[in-house]
Amino acid sequence: MSQGLRLVLFGPPGAGKGTQAQLLKDWLKVPHISSGDLFRHHLRQGTPLGLEAKGYMNKGELVPDSVTIDIVLDKVLSISDDEGFILDGFPRNPHQANELEKALVGNSRNVDKVVHIHVSQPELLRRLGGRLVCRGCQAPSSLGEGEDIGSKKCSQCGGELYQREDDNPEAVKRRIEIYREETEPVLGFYRERGVLVDIPGDNTVDEVNKQVISAIAP
Repeated sequence: MSQGLRLVLFGPPGAGKGTQAQLLKDWLKVPHISSGDLFRHHLRQGTPLGLEAKGYMNKGELVPDSVTIDIVLDKVLSISDDEGFILDGFPRNPHQANELEKALVGNSRNVDKVVHIHVSQPELLRRLGGRLVCRGCQAPSSLGEGEDIGSKKCSQCGGELYQREDDNPEAVKRRIEIYREETEPVLGFYRERGVLVDIPGDNTVDEVNKQVISAIAP
């Protein structure tokens, strides 16, 4: 097992990237870099990058690629050449994939594997409708049939769980549409480079994890 594996987790909203990242980071002994977590960190800390992003958000505008790329590369390039990472939620389009590759090849070491977890749309809608996030540690969770969100706590830290606004049914459908239109083309980028692995994601978390480990193990 390589201690320095550089891995990108790829898939639609609800594919289980965050859950797999939590399992894989302990197995690989590498940090998990979530673009969403980085964004929230910069906003909370009021860093120059966070303030730049906030300026666009306050005007109701999308944060441009350049700012998103800078936020992720700021973290990725802080990792030494011999260390690995798990990158989750980035790149989201071919331009971001190009910029990530240019930065890594020019300053460090490129990604080793890209794992694409593909999940059917009915399963995505079912999962996202019951998806919860911890307010404290941001770990993902899910609401089982008959469970009450008020009595359920985070299994990682015991914190309060909530459902994000972008996990309501209409928002979920739109997020999946955007993924198909803007993000799926990145698969071709990595397929051409011979580093893409496709994993069926409709199975249980444990079964998907076994297949991912089998695909990335030397």
